[in-house]
Amino acid sequence: MQSFEYRQAKSLDLAVQNAGQTTRFIAGGTTLVDLMKLNVERPASIIDIHGLPLDRIETTSEGGLRIGALVRNSDLAWNEEVKQRYPVLSEALLSGASPQLRNMATTGGNLLQRTRCYYFRDTNYKCNKREPGSGCSAIDGHHRIHAILGTSEHCIATHPSDMAVAMMALEATVHTRGAKGERNIALNDFYLVPGTTPEKENVLEPGELITAVTLPKLPPGTKSHYLKLRDRASYEFALASAAVVIQTHGGKVQFVRVALGGVGTKPWRSREAEQELHGREANERTFRAAAEAALKPAKPLRDNAFKVELAKRVLVRALQTATQTA
Repeated sequence: MQSFEYRQAKSLDLAVQNAGQTTRFIAGGTTLVDLMKLNVERPASIIDIHGLPLDRIETTSEGGLRIGALVRNSDLAWNEEVKQRYPVLSEALLSGASPQLRNMATTGGNLLQRTRCYYFRDTNYKCNKREPGSGCSAIDGHHRIHAILGTSEHCIATHPSDMAVAMMALEATVHTRGAKGERNIALNDFYLVPGTTPEKENVLEPGELITAVTLPKLPPGTKSHYLKLRDRASYEFALASAAVVIQTHGGKVQFVRVALGGVGTKPWRSREAEQELHGREANERTFRAAAEAALKPAKPLRDNAFKVELAKRVLVRALQTATQTA
């Protein structure tokens, strides 16, 4: 780890004003500190924002929920409003990491956590995400855990977050503050697929800070579920996961949102699955057709081809579980 300047933020405005091109914000530090120890992240300065008043969960005037960027994952998962109105989010959070990490990790930090790709985290290997133009060791290497959706010839790294998958299905909005003022960014627009610039993972400008996330009010009678498949029962990242938000009436799907995790280079919203489901009978045949549509764009490689079928199955099961509780 190289030396760096450390400062504590006195206010939100000062935090943004003092941030430069090589500055990183730190709150829980559960991702940043790890990457600094590995010399993957090498910021010249760090601004500690954990003391800023961004740790509240509030109902919005529209009936949704506003979640401060510094709300701890454990507090968000066990919040009664979240458990009652957005159970998919609570389930996703509780499926991730460990209790110790959830007690430190924050909402904003979770959205910004970086890939668990072996080659990204090991500076002995080539990685376009870490060093643009150097190459991607994962493509010809061991890529069992890697992405099959949204990949390019420059990067196949999987996005690791569980929380972000649930928030994608909930159509969350990310609120930021930066040198140019405030922005409200739909979560689906917040993340970028690698393309030719895998080092650009989201649309944040240098020094721009996430301040909150808002969730819209869901239609009455909406049910949701998050299902995660992994190599072991705890403290493991998803091989494939699905977050579904669904409303049925008279046995037919009236409202549905679908997101996949563990298979995409970003939390993957599947509009193909949603189109296949909307207005159709809520049964296994429809769910399987939706799963086929969701994975049709997949581009598997040698070691991760099993994820195509795995993702289909996890989506079908998540839809069955959600509708069985309707």
